[in-house]
Amino acid sequence: MLKNRNIFMICALALTFIITSVTTASADKIKLRIASGHPTGVVYAGLMQSYFQPMLAERVAERTDHEIQWIEGYSGTIAKNPEVLEAVQNGITDIGGMCFCFEPSNLPLHAFQVMLPFGTMNPMTSLRIAQTVYAQEPYLTNVFEDDFNQVLLARITDQGYNLGTTFPWKDLSEIEGEKIAGAGLNLNWLDYAGITPVQGTLSEAYTGLQTNLYEGWVMFPSAWVNLKLYEHGDHYTLIGFGAMTWHGLTINKDSYDKLPDDVKEILHEVAMEYEEQVGIVNKREYPQHLDTLRDKITVTELPADVRSAWADSLADWPQSVASDLESKGLPAVRVLNLALDAAEAQGYKWPVRYVVE
Repeated sequence: MLKNRNIFMICALALTFIITSVTTASADKIKLRIASGHPTGVVYAGLMQSYFQPMLAERVAERTDHEIQWIEGYSGTIAKNPEVLEAVQNGITDIGGMCFCFEPSNLPLHAFQVMLPFGTMNPMTSLRIAQTVYAQEPYLTNVFEDDFNQVLLARITDQGYNLGTTFPWKDLSEIEGEKIAGAGLNLNWLDYAGITPVQGTLSEAYTGLQTNLYEGWVMFPSAWVNLKLYEHGDHYTLIGFGAMTWHGLTINKDSYDKLPDDVKEILHEVAMEYEEQVGIVNKREYPQHLDTLRDKITVTELPADVRSAWADSLADWPQSVASDLESKGLPAVRVLNLALDAAEAQGYKWPVRYVVE
């Protein structure tokens, strides 16, 4: 009887060991590198770190046998702004947050809202417009996998763009010839108004203003506050260029394919929530950031007639850029018209109703 009991205990211990070993073996620590060329003071990058990362790690731990471990590379420590798309493509980083403004050759059409300046200043409306356009034009999503070995996880919106400068001004004639920084296509907003455009990146914006590399930036108020650009740019003018959804969060396709299915499901779930969260935070904080700036520097609103004149100066530009992209085989006319219609469906009235044919 004792012998049988010993045999039973040995078998039970062996079974327990086998079960424990299988459970341990199925538990998987998944290391993911995540990067952005922007510092976390930029809202979308900050929310990558404070929302996307912990939310994904928490839900994976709660709902699967896996664990996410993060290796962070913000402020260009893994890849600088113009390098993020390629860094994700080549697996230098697994997940990257990027502005399409730095990919004028690879992703020119993804800046379609920038091609329609003086649009909505509401980040959530901008996001809804982008979501509608992406849903109707598959190229915008598929190109990441087809050409760049990555999967688009989220579209990212900004606050509305205005203009911060180191000097006061009230009329376009007062800033003609001045050097003003921007990124990618929004440099055209300046060029068409007679301003000298300078390509810049937010990681060097503070130093650029400090050293007079340029005298201003086309920029949303969150960056003017969080990056302390107000210390050198003590004038902020509300122009209303529009809130643009022209950033994205992507994951390397090879890294994505290696993820367990249950982790993939959570990844997409959290990414969609992150997409919404960036819009929500940008909308909520816009007036707060303006109040902060009013306490520190001079904030003025561009007179309506000057804004109208600026918009009129850009009236023919959307057709010009669309024709150029169409000649390269991209569905620019379709995308821009989808965006124009989607904005109007959201209740937005264009100061200049662009015609793109």
